[in-house]
Amino acid sequence: MKIKTYFQESYNELVHKVTWPTWKELQSSATIVMIASIIIALVIFVMDFIIENLMDIIYSLFY
Repeated sequence: MKIKTYFQESYNELVHKVTWPTWKELQSSATIVMIASIIIALVIFVMDFIIENLMDIIYSLFY
């Protein structure tokens, strides 16, 4: 009986009490997340490239 009550209350809350974003808000949020992800990926790529080349220079000094 508790499980049935749980699902009824969950459904009621999701349908009547939750404010869902509009399609335009959802698209806007997704665009922001994609742009932020690309920027973070580029920053990590640049950092990795710099560190790799720096380490190659340091290793070449000893070999």
